[in-house]
Amino acid sequence: MSRFLTKNNFKEIRVVVLGQRGFPNVQGGIERHCQELYPRLAKLNCDVTILARKGYVSNQQYEYKGVKVIPLWTPRKKSIEAIFHTAIGILWLSRRRKDYDIVHIHAIGPSLLAPAARWLGFVLVITDHGPDYKRKKWGPFARFMLRLGERLGARHAHLIIAVSKNIRDILIEKYRPDVYYVPNGISIPGQVLTTLSLSRFGLEPARYFMAVGRLVPEKGFHDLIEAYAKLNTDWKLVIVGDADHKDKYSRSLKKRAAQIDGVVMTGFQKGRALGELYSNSGLFILPSYYEGLPIVLLEAVSYNLPILVSDIPANREVALPEETFPVGNVEALSQRLAAFLKNPSSLNSPLILDKKKQRLETEFNWDVIALETVRLYQKAAGAPSSL
Repeated sequence: MSRFLTKNNFKEIRVVVLGQRGFPNVQGGIERHCQELYPRLAKLNCDVTILARKGYVSNQQYEYKGVKVIPLWTPRKKSIEAIFHTAIGILWLSRRRKDYDIVHIHAIGPSLLAPAARWLGFVLVITDHGPDYKRKKWGPFARFMLRLGERLGARHAHLIIAVSKNIRDILIEKYRPDVYYVPNGISIPGQVLTTLSLSRFGLEPARYFMAVGRLVPEKGFHDLIEAYAKLNTDWKLVIVGDADHKDKYSRSLKKRAAQIDGVVMTGFQKGRALGELYSNSGLFILPSYYEGLPIVLLEAVSYNLPILVSDIPANREVALPEETFPVGNVEALSQRLAAFLKNPSSLNSPLILDKKKQRLETEFNWDVIALETVRLYQKAAGAPSSL
């Protein structure tokens, strides 16, 4: 008799997830990915357990939309937090080998523990959210370890998922041909008509630029602030997000923002407040040097916003060529912002907005993504898919 029990045309699979901080409402693209994906998998007859990090979520075990969340201790230090938590999670799993069928690890840092997961006898699935060694915050040793994690994950995983086509192509070229593209997704929201958050931050509807993300160098917010400083406009620049770990960069960014009239730093926002800011923005900007596949960009498109993004591969998978500017080029970004103010229709035509909206409903639909993930779980586990 198979260990996967047939129910409602799906076979039950017990999945435990490592490599993310936890959810709900924890800042980070991987965390948003997991918050959207795993409750949907729970509805598809997956028994899902998330091993989260204390300090980001409740210290006690809880359930979120059918998903069990078990917080484990880890040191709150950016250079070791993820790998320590994954190691602690593997140790926790070593006493529960019969409780789970699949271990699903997110990101290449935690993938350093891929050999241990295989040694314990689990079926191993890894989602690669991108080559994190390209992030500016890491030193030479950290970059070496992240490259090693990428290599160990590719070598030991039964199945590898990439969240963008660019990441998939990189992994195929470097390691193995059987890498599956399953992107980040988005739930199409309704416009939030209230303006309480706008009043709180002194904003007027459709008269501000907006950027969203963690305050880390690779997001390029320093470039955005300098490009905005060159403009002569009464539009404001709103940067939504904060740093997970306060450091020299985040402090200097906030200090520089305070020196320029019109720059508004809101800190981390969620729920209705974030929806209000998206709904009333005049232009969404993403000046990143590095992304996997940015959920915040998909969110901006879902709110029917015009966008202007750096021309890195991840952004080009969503944006049209006319919606990009050369990454790191402050002068070019400033010129594009000035051109938009003179002619908003250049990035705001119904044809452009409708074309991107159609992709959200098909390629970047979380329900479609959840179904594909279950198919891949069945494939990895060696059970015939009934989907």
